[in-house]
Amino acid sequence: MRANARVIVRRALKSPVMLIDGGLGFDAVNIGERAREVQAQGYDGAWSSEVGHDPLLVLAVAASRTTTLELGTSIVVAFGRTPMVTATMANDVQLLSKGRLLLGLGSQIKPHIEKRYSMPWSQPAARMREYVLALHAIWDSWNEGTKLDFRGDFYTHTLMTPFFSPGPNPYGPPKVFLAAVGQLMTEVAGEVADGLLIHGFTTERYLREKTIPALERGMSRRKGSREAFQVSYPGFVVTGTPEEQEAAKRMVKGQIAFYGSTPAYRPVLELHGWGDLQTELNGLSKRGEWTEMATLIDDDVLDAFAVTAEPGAVATEVRKRFGDVIDRFSFYSPYHLAPERWAEVLAGFR
Repeated sequence: MRANARVIVRRALKSPVMLIDGGLGFDAVNIGERAREVQAQGYDGAWSSEVGHDPLLVLAVAASRTTTLELGTSIVVAFGRTPMVTATMANDVQLLSKGRLLLGLGSQIKPHIEKRYSMPWSQPAARMREYVLALHAIWDSWNEGTKLDFRGDFYTHTLMTPFFSPGPNPYGPPKVFLAAVGQLMTEVAGEVADGLLIHGFTTERYLREKTIPALERGMSRRKGSREAFQVSYPGFVVTGTPEEQEAAKRMVKGQIAFYGSTPAYRPVLELHGWGDLQTELNGLSKRGEWTEMATLIDDDVLDAFAVTAEPGAVATEVRKRFGDVIDRFSFYSPYHLAPERWAEVLAGFR
């Protein structure tokens, strides 16, 4: 076990099994079939994102066609909806899936919350902490029959009549995961959530030197058990034949450049001494020069963010980098690769 992996690391204490997750897109005709395929391929879970479509709606359909696949949102934009709306929808999916929902929440960034969702933005870490506590207060009122009396700085929920209560959920409330890049939000995850969703724009060094210590600080304030807490990481993977890898590198570099242009993610680059790269990328993004942005990502930057290996060796490389600090891994691959290649990658984890 590495020296700076102390509180949340259980890899050396439990079975060395890493859960491997797939992804679900939105196909109005074949959502259920896609979910069934992911389950048949041997994935432990599948995640749906709030990018153009509602991820909880996708998972509601997926729940009807699967039996063992865990179903997660990566992410629901929490601040785009009230805790009551999220609690209701998540409770329904938890019921439909027979307890398989992993409710992943994220804050998004200020311009999107204010200008796209027309919702208030302030103190995101403090607001998210209260959001999660509000969810549990609402679920407790339904499952335990407690009086709903949540009064916070950002949210107030004090009315729940029997007519509007769905009643107890036989599977209990879903697990709540929080997406975090910054240290304050990571601390909140450690304190009040059931899991942490690490952003794909994360390096092993940032994970170990910044994320894990912040998570530990949050866990030091935790009231519940730490044992079931999970860390999920959608890591960039470059794989395939040599020719396929070259094409994959170009696409992954473009995705790294896109994230790197965002000021909120600058600390990751700064840790490696690449702060000026963020400034350059941000300037190019404002001019819409997306192709040029990708050319600024050299192989050193790519190697810091992505695992590059032949399909059969991906599992070994992932475990080498992250095996003692994460519980779940999914393949962040913004490129097309034949299903048989991914089957070979997946087989390495089994």
